[in-house]
Amino acid sequence: MPTFIEMPKLSDTMTEGTLLQWHVKEGDAVRSGQVIADVETDKATMEMEAFDSGVVGRIYVPAGGRAPLGAVLMALVAEGEEAPETPPATSAAPVAVPVAAPVAAGAPTRGAAVPGSAAPVAAVAVALTTSGGRVKASPLARKIAGGRGVQLSAIAGTGPGGRIVARDVINAPANGAAAVATGPAPRIIRPVLDFDPKAERVPLSGMRNIIADRLLVSKTTIPHFYLNVELDAAPLMKLRKQVNDTVGADGNKFTVNDFILKAMVLSCVDVPEVNAAFDVDAIIRYQSVNIAVAIAVPDGLVTPVIRNAQAKSMLELSKAVKVLAERAKTKKLSPDDFAGGTITISNLGAYGVDNFDAIINPPQAAILAIGSIRNVPVVSEAGGIVPGQRMWVGMSCDHRVIDGAVGATYLQALRKYIENPALMLV
Repeated sequence: MPTFIEMPKLSDTMTEGTLLQWHVKEGDAVRSGQVIADVETDKATMEMEAFDSGVVGRIYVPAGGRAPLGAVLMALVAEGEEAPETPPATSAAPVAVPVAAPVAAGAPTRGAAVPGSAAPVAAVAVALTTSGGRVKASPLARKIAGGRGVQLSAIAGTGPGGRIVARDVINAPANGAAAVATGPAPRIIRPVLDFDPKAERVPLSGMRNIIADRLLVSKTTIPHFYLNVELDAAPLMKLRKQVNDTVGADGNKFTVNDFILKAMVLSCVDVPEVNAAFDVDAIIRYQSVNIAVAIAVPDGLVTPVIRNAQAKSMLELSKAVKVLAERAKTKKLSPDDFAGGTITISNLGAYGVDNFDAIINPPQAAILAIGSIRNVPVVSEAGGIVPGQRMWVGMSCDHRVIDGAVGATYLQALRKYIENPALMLV
């Protein structure tokens, strides 16, 4: 009997994957543990291994194709066996590859289907259920529905295979009634392209699609408020130079971000109320400080996690960030690298950004936005104008979890460590 290879769950929030490349073809022998494909998830591109041995009898999802979790991708056969032309029926069906097509001048753009804009399975008339009668919905969609009092059974899913995803719940009325899904979400205003017939249409990658979904959920379901402080970065820069001057050529060089990470962790220990999450009828306060670090990659953003950061020295934090950055660059991040974040840091100082407000990474309750360190004239304690170094730090908070005074207290703790960096080394 053939062995069927299914789309595996390669990240905690993954609902579908894209087969970027097959490393085998029909007729090739495959051994257990062999890398057979590169799969793009919502967070990174990862290698998929075979857990069985055999000969590739048939590939059902071609390179470039998308498929939801559990969809059959390939069949392995033994000698003398043949793979069926179509995969066995499962609760998940492969999703067709959208075909990018230019929109001609004057073509309909609002409320009308656009060639290549969505997979055919996206338009379904009723909520899809499994054979046991349970509504198919993503975990995030279920959580939002619970908080809003929305009945999932009344919602038409627009996700892979008719699965209900976060945007479906967001666009559903609070009483649970839902309109039939016949096209794009009604609250999304489609771009008008008739003034630029040469405009390029770039299909969403799996990562960009999930980024869009999660940030939409964050801004529409989490009541954000923002705090900003200007910190004296001169003591930190002075200590960093002293530390780096003492290490050899082969030693670990500390970045400004390493110091900020350590200060962030210590501040979470001092003010544990921010290291938390909202859970419908309770607030979860974590005992471990798990820092999600925003890292830019060519197709978007990934947030791998440094777990138990409160137990790590600055040297250990520095090395951990360097390892995660290298894995992100080489697309070697694993599902474990993304698990369990409790608070996020986004640093755009290296890009010359002075200050900004970041969007919370759900289900976390806070994110820090780090700006550049600037050489500016400042007023000394004696009242004179002297050279100084200043840095803006922004904090976005979930007001359901963090009140203004708590957020301010956290930033006071952060100021203490940034402006007295020796405290981070004791």
